Amino acid sequence: QVQLQESGPGLVKSSQTLSLTCTVSGDSITTTNSYWSWIRQPPGKAPEWIGASHYAGNYYYNPSLQSRTSISRDTSKNQFSLQLSAVTPEDTAIYCCARSYGGDILELFAPWGQGTQVTVSS
Repeated sequence: QVQLQESGPGLVKSSQTLSLTCTVSGDSITTTNSYWSWIRQPPGKAPEWIGASHYAGNYYYNPSLQSRTSISRDTSKNQFSLQLSAVTPEDTAIYCCARSYGGDILELFAPWGQGTQVTVSS
């Protein structure tokens, strides 16, 4: 059974950097053709794809967030991480990690982590 678990601070101050880690069990983040994504859903808004770590070591970003986003991975720990810099209260959201095999249809991403609430204080 593949499981993803997000971890990191639930409260971040404005202008600081949000840092989250997704720990994967039951699969490897280097499994051929796999993508390991970060997605967020602000209150009252649709989910938004943030970016992904590709099994081959490439990283892909949402252009609207790319300038503030960095995704990395630690294959020895089977983890991938998100850093979002210069946060504002508009970055308050539930942040989730999920697996996919290409494409941008979130409904096809599976499985998902349970998600973690991150609140940015002003």
